[in-house]
Amino acid sequence: MNRKKAVVSLGHEALGYTTMEQWDAVKKTAKALADLVEADYQLTITHSNGRQVSMIHKAMSELRRVYTDYTPAPMCVCSAMSQGYVGYDIQNALRAELVSRGIVKTVSTILTQVTVDPYDDAFYAPTKVIGRYMSAEDAEAEIKKGNYVTEEPGKGFRRVVAAPQPIDIVEIDAIRTLAEADQIVIACGGGGIPVIEQNHVLKGASAVIEKDAIAGRLAADLLADELIILTSVPCVYRNFKQAGQEAIYSLTTAQAKELSTQGQFEEGTMLPKIEASITYLNANPEGRVLITSLGKVKEALKGKDGTVITSPA
Repeated sequence: MNRKKAVVSLGHEALGYTTMEQWDAVKKTAKALADLVEADYQLTITHSNGRQVSMIHKAMSELRRVYTDYTPAPMCVCSAMSQGYVGYDIQNALRAELVSRGIVKTVSTILTQVTVDPYDDAFYAPTKVIGRYMSAEDAEAEIKKGNYVTEEPGKGFRRVVAAPQPIDIVEIDAIRTLAEADQIVIACGGGGIPVIEQNHVLKGASAVIEKDAIAGRLAADLLADELIILTSVPCVYRNFKQAGQEAIYSLTTAQAKELSTQGQFEEGTMLPKIEASITYLNANPEGRVLITSLGKVKEALKGKDGTVITSPA
């Protein structure tokens, strides 16, 4: 098989806030992904799930509040639900788009677990806000359970969970087998279901994994030819949203590290994408990273837009 192997990371813009919005959004996303297939890429796709897992966690918490005999769903279960829900919409939309172009190709979603270190520093300083707004009384109950909460003035309290670094992708062999069979694979959705290995048993962790971090790890494990990160901007910028904003069309990993040291990339938005790019290119120096937006994929593939990151020669 001579196709270029690519891991594609989809951001929030590729999905929607609600079920109806997501149906519309994935149709547009499917067109961009189909463009890549037509450009002779073999795709493994991962995606965000922040909005979806928060919605599911909120729904499960409300169900427990109304029906007190109901057992609330832990974060790991909410993550699994979001993987299935989002993967289902993407695979059906992409299949339909490919068939409309005369391309018949299997698209599969793999429920994916990712191991994390129980002693990761992230567990001692959680940062990811999820779920519904709570009263002070409900927040106190969460604290007594050992959970973290944060107050948003005038709105209430919300759960905060950790975002540990990924260690191993548990189902990587299954993902690799399907990819090598030239199937389109959707995996590691929302960063994967975070699990901790205890005596050979995988236990779900009350955490989430950054989808950019897992995209870099997935591309490295598959030795992909390319990591394509689709986000809300057409390329990486220097002095983003400041005076003297400047588009950057090419970077080496050394230059990317230097700009990161200078604080050029915002935490929680572009910085995780740069870090994922470096992780991947350290594992596969012959590869390349393309960062662009959904709407600019065709132009970026022709070198007319997007930012390309490579290892130094």
